[in-house]
Formats: sequence, C-alpha cells, structure tokens
Amino acid sequence: MPTDVERWKSEVYGNEIREHLYRFAEEGWDAIPDDERDAWFERFKWWGLYHQRNGQESYFMMRIGTPNGRLEPGQLRVVGEVAKEYATGPGTNPIFGDAYADFTTRQSIQLHWIKLEDIPDIFEKLESNGLSAQQACGDSWRNIVGNPMAGDDAEEIIDAWPVIQELNETFKGNDDHSNLPRKWKVSVAGSPDGSGQGDINDLALEPAYKEIDGEEQIGFNVRVGGGLARNEERFARDIDVWVAPDDAAAVAGGLSALFRDHGDRENRYNARIKFLVDEWGVEKLRNTLQEDYVDFELETAGDDIRDQYTYNAGGEGRNDLIGIHKQKDGSNFVGLNVLVGRMGADEVIELADLAEEYGSGAARLTQRQNVIIPDIPDDELDEFLSEDLLEHYSPEPSPFMRGSVACTGTEFCSLSIVETKNRQVRFARWLKENVELPSGVEEFHIHLSGCTASCAQPQIADVSLRGMKTRKNGEPVEALDIGLGGGLGETPQFARWVTQRVPVDEVPGAIKNLLANFDDAREDAETFRDFVARHDEDELAELVEPEETSYEDPMMHNTKRTWYPYAEDDSLDSSPAPTRGDGTPITSDD
Repeated sequence: MPTDVERWKSEVYGNEIREHLYRFAEEGWDAIPDDERDAWFERFKWWGLYHQRNGQESYFMMRIGTPNGRLEPGQLRVVGEVAKEYATGPGTNPIFGDAYADFTTRQSIQLHWIKLEDIPDIFEKLESNGLSAQQACGDSWRNIVGNPMAGDDAEEIIDAWPVIQELNETFKGNDDHSNLPRKWKVSVAGSPDGSGQGDINDLALEPAYKEIDGEEQIGFNVRVGGGLARNEERFARDIDVWVAPDDAAAVAGGLSALFRDHGDRENRYNARIKFLVDEWGVEKLRNTLQEDYVDFELETAGDDIRDQYTYNAGGEGRNDLIGIHKQKDGSNFVGLNVLVGRMGADEVIELADLAEEYGSGAARLTQRQNVIIPDIPDDELDEFLSEDLLEHYSPEPSPFMRGSVACTGTEFCSLSIVETKNRQVRFARWLKENVELPSGVEEFHIHLSGCTASCAQPQIADVSLRGMKTRKNGEPVEALDIGLGGGLGETPQFARWVTQRVPVDEVPGAIKNLLANFDDAREDAETFRDFVARHDEDELAELVEPEETSYEDPMMHNTKRTWYPYAEDDSLDSSPAPTRGDGTPITSDD
C-alpha cells in the first residue's frame, strides 16, 4: 500500500505546487487547513521549503540550490540581502545574531525564519538574479555537487561544469523526473582529488580514462547507491559503466527513471536506490539500465584515478579547498573557513563586496560548508588576504575550526535530538585553546549531527558526533555518541561508533584524551585513520575517556523541548508562533 506521502504526491506535486504556495502566501498561514498541513508541508519541500519545528509554527526554512556550489557575480550579494530582509525571526542566536545564511554540506544555502507571505517576493528576487529554490528539497533531483571550481581548477583533468549544467537544465523542473520515490543526490567531478565525494551519493560520475577506437578518452565511471542516513550507510557501488561527457545526461536520466519505476513507494525507509542496489545487485541494475533505459551500447568501466583521491582522506594532499589555490588562467581562488557553515547576513554582503573588489564578483560553496572567492589576480592577493573580514573567515584556520561541520540541530530542525551549531563552535574554540594536535597531523575533522539523518555527514569524519540523550547526576542531559576513523579517499571507510551517550560537557575532554592517547600509541607518523583501523572497538573506547574540563556547555537541558534553545524563556508555552486556525499561540495543553 502506498504511503501517505505517495498519496499526497499523487494528488498535487511538482511544478503545480507553486500556484498553491502562492495562494497560501496571499491568504496567510491560517488558510492552510489544520488537517492538511502535513500534506502541504511535504509538498512545499519540492520548492525548497521545510516547515520549522514545534514552537516555530508558521516559519519555514528555505533552501536555495546552487548547482556545484556555483554563485555567479552578484548572486552572493542577493543571498545576503534576502537573508537580511526576510530571514530575521523572533529568536536571536547568541553567536550568530538575528539574520544569517547557512552553507550546507551539499553546496546549497539555507535561510531560516521565512514567513509564508514573503515567499513570492523572495522567489521573485532570487529568480530575477538566476537563483532558485526549485527542487532544493523533496522527492526529486537535488542540488548537484562536485568540485565547486569545476572549469577553473588548475588541477582538474576534465571540466565537469558543462555536464553539471546539462544535468541541472535537463532534470530541474522535468515532469518525468519530478516525483521519485525519494530524494536523488548526484555528484559529478572532474578533479583528481575526489572532491566530488561521489562515494556518498545516489549517483556519482567520477573521472576515468577509456580507450575508444584506439584513442584514449576522458569521461566518467558511474557509481550508484551511496548514502549515509538512518544508520544504513553505503558507499556507491561500481556498476561497470564508463560514459562520455556527451552521453552523461542520457545515462543519468536512465538511472533516475529506473529508480522512479522500481524504487520502493510503499516504505519510505527503504525508498532509496541504495536499497534497490542491495536487492538487485549491480549486474541486474546494469542490465536493466541497458535494456530498458538507454538506446545505445553502454561502455564498460574505464581506468579510474581513485588512487589520487585526497579530499577528506586523512593524509597528505588537498583534504579540502581552504587556502590559496591556482586556477587555469593563472589567477587564484581562496577558500575561506566558515565555521559550521554559518555567516551573518551583513558579513555575506561584505564578502560580496570583497569578491567584486578583488575578483569577478563570483563565489563558490564547498561540501565542507566553506566559501571560495575565485578569480583573484596575483597582484591583488596580498591586499585581499589583509582584509579584516578574513580574520574571522580565515584561509589559514586552526585545524579544529577547519575540520568542524555541523547540521542545523534543534535550533530549527524537528528531527534533531540536540543543539549543534553553537555547540560545535564552542567545541572548536575550546579545542583550539586547550589541545595540540600530534606532530604531523595538520587537519582533523569533527562532524556533529543532531540525529541519524546524518546531514553533517558524521560517518566520514575523524571524530563523528551524533545526538542522543542520557542522564547525569540524576538529571536528563543532551549527549553524543562518538565514532572514530571515518573518511573518503581511495579506500573510504565509515566511522566506527565506539562510545555511546557521552554527556555533551564531557565531549571536548574525550577528544583531548583521545588525541593524547593517539599521540602516545601511534606508530611512527601513522595517520589517525590508520591508527583507528588497527584497533578494535573495545580498544578505541578505552582511548576516548570522557571527562569534565574547563569547557562548560550552556545547553545541557533538552533543547528539543524548547520553542527556541537560546530564548531567555525557551519553554514551549512562551512560543510567539500561531498554531491554530484562530492564530492563538501553542501551549503545553495542545
């Protein structure tokens, strides 16, 4: 039997949602019938809108898709202006202020406290400047990810940007691919560092060489069925297909249609292509693709370059895109660290000013929640690096700042179990001041995810943190599971969860002790990933040693039970948001 979501989608979905969204925007929040809200909130996702959590009724998160993290000249400024004008709500974040933009692990942008009645004006401003929230969420093609400097990076071996453009233009708003069983995440990359992170995507196109008619060509090997969510992580599987750039859209569309037709629509938990690959195996998947979904003979896989992958690999080479890097034209792109991906609206506008003054006005977003300013000439570089804004958004940050990734958390998300953004900022700052990394360790990734949905991609970090609850001194407190040793590269591996339900105020001490024990027990210049790999879970658990330190956490209580974790009175009774048709606020009796 189809799920409720499938029934709702069968009634209204895709592009047609927009006219209903505009009607509700004109008539107001109360126009959405109470018994239809779940259905409409699910549909609104297709246009990039997530309704915020309990206590924040009538407010939405808006996600703006930026294919490959690419912001054309002027678009970063538009993001800052929209955030400043429309994303200021009733709650003030003590670290980030009233209005800000979140850069995500999928190279998108998220804005919070969006009101329904403002959506038409926001859409008009975005779309008139080449930006869109279409299909940023929902059961369809999501934002395509990859190396954000595609086409310009001096190190790439094939320009992936034309392929990404074609995929985005072909499948965004395409009715034949607008209603899939679940989300469809795609990575396309042409650089040899593995910065596309294809292993954790539903569909990955990775650079590979193939001899065709006696000539060596460069195209893409195809992998299918990666993903991290719900404790069901998978690396994408090689399906023995190489595709030329000109045929990439046909193969990608064929796989999307295959998923549309054969994915599970009766159980949303199983409605990802990774489960279909589990069930069918790669041989059946490839045969079905060949027989039913493409009209040309598929080539077998070519010679990949995965042995060169360094991105988030824990060793030498480019682990991320922070710092100064060369472009093909001789100019520079500068990757700036945006701690946990959040930047104040005024700072976004200030950075847009700098991008226009020193570069082309363009910007790029990375999968590690950072921002890149490209097209800076050599003779402008020193002056750009001396700008005051770069003291906070540094191209040479502390490893603990550089390695921090965090999801939205209980500040806005209904799924999250714990507060994340402010907490990871506090973790990073404390670790910077109190912990030294062992000799030779220059990067160290710590990812904090508020639940098992894995939006912060915790399974591919050196230290993985996942929201839980526990009791301490007889009181309920927020807690984190701790995993170790995850990362990508030539031989990717998922973190191993070794310690459960550590009270949040003991986590920085646990990381400090872990690093000290690693330093004592490592062999020669052994990397952290290699160190973790040669120990079993019991041994690793003994090395973690949770401990109270000088670190103090102001959010030990259950932030999921607040209307806003940072409000002076954060009880649900104090929520300013209307929840009923008559506009009265929520109370604990509801």
